[in-house]
Amino acid sequence: MTTPIRPSGRGNGMHHRHIYLDGTWTAATSSAVIDVVEPATEKVIGSVPDGTRQDVDAAVDAARRAFAGWAALAAPRRAAYLREVAEAIERRGPELAELVTREVGTPIGFARIAQVGLAALAFRTAAEVGEAFTYEHRQARSLLIREPFGVVGAITPWNYPLYQVAAKAAYALAAGNTVVLKPSETAPLSVFALTEIMDEVGLPAGVFNLVSGTGPVVGQALAAHPDVDVISFTGSTEVGKTVSRTAAGTVKRVGLELGGKSPTVLLPDAEVGEVVPRAVAAAFVNNGQTCCALTRLVVPRSRKEEVERAAAKAAGATRLGDPLLPGTQLGPLACAGQRDRVRRHIQRALEQGATLVTGGAEPPEDQPYGYYVRPTVLSDVTTAMDIQHEEVFGPVLVIECYDDEDEAVALANATPYGLAAAVWSADRDRAVAVARRIRAGQVEVNGGGFNPRAPFGGYKQSGNGREHGVFGLEEFLEVKSLQL
Repeated sequence: MTTPIRPSGRGNGMHHRHIYLDGTWTAATSSAVIDVVEPATEKVIGSVPDGTRQDVDAAVDAARRAFAGWAALAAPRRAAYLREVAEAIERRGPELAELVTREVGTPIGFARIAQVGLAALAFRTAAEVGEAFTYEHRQARSLLIREPFGVVGAITPWNYPLYQVAAKAAYALAAGNTVVLKPSETAPLSVFALTEIMDEVGLPAGVFNLVSGTGPVVGQALAAHPDVDVISFTGSTEVGKTVSRTAAGTVKRVGLELGGKSPTVLLPDAEVGEVVPRAVAAAFVNNGQTCCALTRLVVPRSRKEEVERAAAKAAGATRLGDPLLPGTQLGPLACAGQRDRVRRHIQRALEQGATLVTGGAEPPEDQPYGYYVRPTVLSDVTTAMDIQHEEVFGPVLVIECYDDEDEAVALANATPYGLAAAVWSADRDRAVAVARRIRAGQVEVNGGGFNPRAPFGGYKQSGNGREHGVFGLEEFLEVKSLQL
């Protein structure tokens, strides 16, 4: 078994040479490794095996052999394992939070609450939902049965490495499926720590398997594999399309949680001083690297200058720096390519006519190294500009103006995406009426709170299927009817 990760300082190495197959830490078939770079220091802090198609074959074979026994286990027994995982995540919370911060750049405070806290909550919620679910019921002369598909291939992103695994694996396991996981090669270290937890709680061999590697090799092999019954993917829309095309060859079920370009709609009677700071924070959450980040602020044209002043103040007050320091609100982006991509988006928006309110494409003056981007607000953004409808995935908020409510709704919907949105109004009923017109999978009304049981997923090119709660469990259950 690999040595448990115990990060205690920037100089410690975290190098793995094994993948997790059939309940055992096993050497990968290739000796090649993928380095993990800390975005705050630009230094290699660990590595993981660069898995192969043969590794995927072995993992899928293990999952297939384990399926019948796991599916036959009573739902409360499966739920008990998931609760143990949740408890172990919470016990190792400080260590896991530091690990996520070091590999993703997430500010440490947010890592503790969201990256780790939400992962534990997802395992706990999946246990509750799976235990309470009615898997069989009579309908006239038929017995309707919900049963697990079999082997689930989960392909997860780097921005929420633990939480995204939990969203897939916890619910797939609760439903009685077995899992083969391919984590992002950018941020795999925390997932290896989670796999250690899976091993320590004693999940039966083959129920959960981990194969690290790249998308074109490991991800492609999982999506194409004839013995994988479901693919659950979170990532960019373009990669999601590739996964769908690959999976179509075996007509397997595919769930996609993809990109977003989500609006905050400020109605004319909303309080700018209350809404705008919250809108800026919502755009910059997890350094702007959140698929459902509210990165567009849609405002009445008559209040544009007032909104710009409030946004500049809020963005300017955002503390950028070392993500391991408690006061930091904005850390580095996850990798050099992402930093460069975000800066290009900003520059192109300015070239296309956007107005720079604050921030910009230049490197922050007080950060000589690290993948940092200035907290940026752009105004006078129109639907003709790329930045209005392309996902940036960085700390960039754009301001768009409307003249009446119909135009506000049209602007909110004027992207290929439909993942999330927010509406603010002094009149709650009016806000709800506008929220109903927005084509998005989840819409906040006047800052409505997070519900871990609510379904998460998008319209249009933001994907298909839903995660979390009963809907998240049902994604991993097939339907059978017995005619009696």
